[in-house]
Formats: sequence, structure tokens, C-alpha cells
Amino acid sequence: MNTPGKARIAILISGRGSNMQAFIDACEAGELDASIALVLSNNPDAAGLARANAAGIPTTCVNHRDFDSREAFDAALVRTLEPVQPDLVILAGFMRILTPVFITPFAGKLLNIHPSLLPKYPGLDTHRRALEAGDREAGVTVHFVTPELDGGPPIIQAKVPIEDGDTPETLAARVIVLEHVIYPIAAKWQLQRRLRLDQQGATLDGKRIPASGINYVPGIE
Repeated sequence: MNTPGKARIAILISGRGSNMQAFIDACEAGELDASIALVLSNNPDAAGLARANAAGIPTTCVNHRDFDSREAFDAALVRTLEPVQPDLVILAGFMRILTPVFITPFAGKLLNIHPSLLPKYPGLDTHRRALEAGDREAGVTVHFVTPELDGGPPIIQAKVPIEDGDTPETLAARVIVLEHVIYPIAAKWQLQRRLRLDQQGATLDGKRIPASGINYVPGIE
């Protein structure tokens, strides 16, 4: 899928790569004017590697277990991505906490997706935490990556109502559908150079994005 002349996306995964697949589909459909130059995993057994290979996408693994510090691992990630020269780096279920060693070289073109309505519930077990708190809605946020865990400026959020009888699993199943919708939208904005990251937060088309991100509605472009 590496097409000369198109913007180059690198995707980092740790597992099955469902959000990665959303990017594959968006590129193939022409919704993203880009090619996926590399899929990289920290887990040699990640199912998403086989999925990417089946789509003709180059893959590689940098196993975090081979390094004695996060910084050494992150430096290896940077060395691996440097020849790719990505225009955009996508974290798609990449289950490692990144340090400034990795974040700084890709600042402003490094995106993550988090299954909560940030700033609520950074970290893990987001759906369980939303249910235990008695929240009436949950959702997902695409955000810029900064050194603060899940603390980078939000770009776009999508919400779902919490229904009677919901479990973390049923809630996750509804949220992930919207993950696959809004992540390519945010990527498209970045590749169109409509997004900017600065000291005050994020802007789209020169307008400051709200602290909770842009609220997704069908048809948004």
C-alpha cells in the first residue's frame, strides 16, 4: 500500500489492529489520500501484523522486552521509523507508555485514540469506570500525543448513551464502531494540514478546538 507521491502513514499496534483496519479501508476507499508505509508492533504475536501483511503493507516488530528501559525502546522505535519518513504516526492500540524520546521527534503528527470522553478516565478499564461512576454517556477521543498519559489536546470526540444493563463489553462494542469512524477523520484533517498543535492546545482551520474536542456528528468533514 506504499504509493509514491502520497502522504505516508506509520501505524503502531500491539494486538489485533481493528483501528489499523479502519485506516486500511479508508485508504483503499480513497477517503484518506495516503498510503500506509509501515505497521510496527512491539508484540511479535500481534494478530494485526498478519492482517497488515495480507493487505500488502510492510510490517516490522520492535519487541519492548529486548530493551532495559522505556527510553532505549523508544529510541529504537525512532530509528525504525526514520527511514519511513512518515507524515503521520498513528497509535492504534499500542499498549506502551511512550517517553519524550519518541514523542518529541513526531510532535504535532502523532495521534492516539482513547476509549473515553477525555479528560475523563485516562488509562485502562475506561468502560468499567464509566459504568461504576453512573455516567449517562461514554465515548471515544482522538487526541494529539504529548508526554502526559492520555493528556494531549483532544481533536474529536464521539459519544454513545449508556443503556440500562450495559456491561463493559456491550459498551465497548458500541464505542469501537465510532472509533473506526472518527480516527480516519482526524487523520485526514492532519494530512490536509488543517490541524495544528501549539502551546495552548489544538486548532482546526485556525480556530481553537474546545478542550473536550470537536463533537462528532455524521457528515462532519
